Amino acid sequence: MDETLRQLLTLGKEYYLKRDFPNARSYLEQVVERSQSFADVYNMLGVIYHDGGQFSKAQGAFERSLELNPHYTEAALNLAVLYNDLGKYAEAKETYNRALSRVHSEPGELDPFVAGKIANMHAEVADAYRSAGQIQRALDEYRKALELCPTFGDLRTKLASALRDAGRVDEAAEEFRQALADRPGYLPARIQLGVCYYSQGKIDHAVTEWNEVLNRDPGNASATMYIKLAQGERKGDKTT
Repeated sequence: MDETLRQLLTLGKEYYLKRDFPNARSYLEQVVERSQSFADVYNMLGVIYHDGGQFSKAQGAFERSLELNPHYTEAALNLAVLYNDLGKYAEAKETYNRALSRVHSEPGELDPFVAGKIANMHAEVADAYRSAGQIQRALDEYRKALELCPTFGDLRTKLASALRDAGRVDEAAEEFRQALADRPGYLPARIQLGVCYYSQGKIDHAVTEWNEVLNRDPGNASATMYIKLAQGERKGDKTT
């Protein structure tokens, strides 16, 4: 996650927790302009839109949240409430029952919503360790997060990035590939997998990944920049 996106996400969440929905909406909508991979951001926007009477936008936001994380209990319950407000009582009941069945799936099993919250707490601690240069401690926390939510592409991408910081590029590439196996459309993982390949001298592999990003997101600035970098290196190789 780049620093600008991180700041927008942090500010959006802070305003949301304060129930300052106009400011929260401004920052969170900027987040989704840059990345469409945060289920919790779409859930928060759904709450904001619902509160403002924008029911169609709220429905779209909750449904997108559940596409990203089908086990997101909070988003499912919020969608059920919205359906009820819209008079879609059958859909509300079905969504509510489906959410409850996930919560009570197995005795002793963590509610997926709670597990996601705890996983994100581990990830925040890991981020702090990583920024302080404590890579091994960061890796330990990212792995704890993934034990709770093994298919969360953003968490696995963070783990992979920390492994790369530690010089463990082969392990990092494997984690990026696993993140993409879980979520093929998660573009940050694909971009960073390309960076791994590039650092390994696998320029063609790297460019293949970045071109795939551009196929899915033609205006992606990072992929465009990295491809130009690779093209420049190829030209340099030809002139030496």
